[in-house]
Amino acid sequence: MNFIGEFKHNLDQKGRMAIPSKFRQKLSGGAIITRGLDRCLFVFTTTEWETLAQKLISLPLTQANSRAFVRLMLSGAADVDIDKQGRILVPDYLRDYAGLNKEVTVTGVYNRFEIWDAGSWKQYRAKTESQSDEIAEKLGELGI
Repeated sequence: MNFIGEFKHNLDQKGRMAIPSKFRQKLSGGAIITRGLDRCLFVFTTTEWETLAQKLISLPLTQANSRAFVRLMLSGAADVDIDKQGRILVPDYLRDYAGLNKEVTVTGVYNRFEIWDAGSWKQYRAKTESQSDEIAEKLGELGI
C-alpha cells in the first residue's frame, strides 16, 4: 500500500492528529515526521526515511545548498508513534514551521504523506491547478 488521497483532519489542543485510517497499517512500525517543502510537513515510514537519509548524508558537504537541505530535513525530524486512537503528536516546532492551526489537510504522495494547514493547502492546490498545463509541458520535456 502506498500513500494516496486527500483527507481533512483536525489537530487537538495538544497537537495530536488522527492519521487517515488507510495509512495506519503502513505506519505500524512507527514514522518519521520532518519539515517538508512549501511549508508543509513530510511523514515517512521508517524504511522510506532510512532510504532518504542515506541519500541526504551522501550529498557533498562542500556545497552550501546540500548542507542547507540536509539540515532542513534532518534537524527537523522526529520519531512519532501512533497511539491507540490512531493519532500522532505533531511537535510544536513543526506545527509552527508549517503554520498548522486546527484544520489540516493530509495528502498522500506515494512514498510519504504531507500535512498542510488547510488554508495553505487550498491556496497551493488552486495555484498548481491553474498552472497544470505549464507543469505538464515541463514534465513532458523530461519524458513523463
